Amino acid sequence: MSTEPIHPRPPTPIAERSSRRVSNLALRLLTASLVIPPVLWLIVVGGVPYLLAIIVITLMGLREFYRLIEDKGAHPLVGFGLVAGAALPCVAYLGNEYHATLLMTAVLLGVMVAQVGKAEITEALASISGTFFGVFYVAWLLSHAIVLRQFHEVVAARFGPMAAQQIAPDAGAFYMIFALAAVVGCDAGAYFGGRQWGRRKLAPQISPGKTVEGALGGIVAGTLNAMLFKGIFDVWWPDLSASFPWAAAVPFAVVLTIVGIIGDLVESLLKRDAQRKDAGGALPGMGGFLDRIDSSLLGIPVMYYLLLSYTYLRLGSP
Repeated sequence: MSTEPIHPRPPTPIAERSSRRVSNLALRLLTASLVIPPVLWLIVVGGVPYLLAIIVITLMGLREFYRLIEDKGAHPLVGFGLVAGAALPCVAYLGNEYHATLLMTAVLLGVMVAQVGKAEITEALASISGTFFGVFYVAWLLSHAIVLRQFHEVVAARFGPMAAQQIAPDAGAFYMIFALAAVVGCDAGAYFGGRQWGRRKLAPQISPGKTVEGALGGIVAGTLNAMLFKGIFDVWWPDLSASFPWAAAVPFAVVLTIVGIIGDLVESLLKRDAQRKDAGGALPGMGGFLDRIDSSLLGIPVMYYLLLSYTYLRLGSP
């Protein structure tokens, strides 16, 4: 056994740490500049290309989630979960969120049957719960991006054709962009606000880098960003945003930013438990798909159900 003293490594020089942050920020901005335009294009186009994009994002995020589960030593039913995850957006596209919820019930039953058929029964509880939660957390929540984009059809089915006439057929594109503007703007505002003014820790046991000041900066930035896109649509595509007045847009944006922060913390909790910094590395400077959609996973469903409630109160039931 060696008796030589252990010499700790010297701390990383401040200049080197600063250089790394600048390099990571540049990579992050470059990736964002390459990703955001096609995402906006797909939202505007809608239809099958949009559905296929949601399926791909769902599968990538779900696979990253299952890797987190595997890092904890569990063995989820990956193949079953991926098939179920791909089916949920398709069901939402052909029907609505109610049909997707019905499919979730079938998924739960299927997971239990598949687990019973496995030769290895150890960690059955972790396998069933991990597989099902992954489908719910990634696929079911993200399937709301389909029904939100098709909100005109949702209103027609729920409140009747007369009610749907008050909403433009492609208004869902605006609603989707508005929701993403709020949560993405919040994420950026929290990042830069935390770096500039961050002092008090927001949730030190979950994510030591997040601060109260950063969260407040995120709420302000996300709200302003959503308002910016609301103004852009009011000027250039007023038909799409006419049914969503400013009196509703402002509180919606504030709620979405808060929900986005919660969604980010939830994913940070999962990564913390799995002892991972990022869920993946598919997006340089940003981590994985799950790292980028964590806020949207909660923000998009909240936008959808808030809109349903608002439409019910505004139009009334038939």
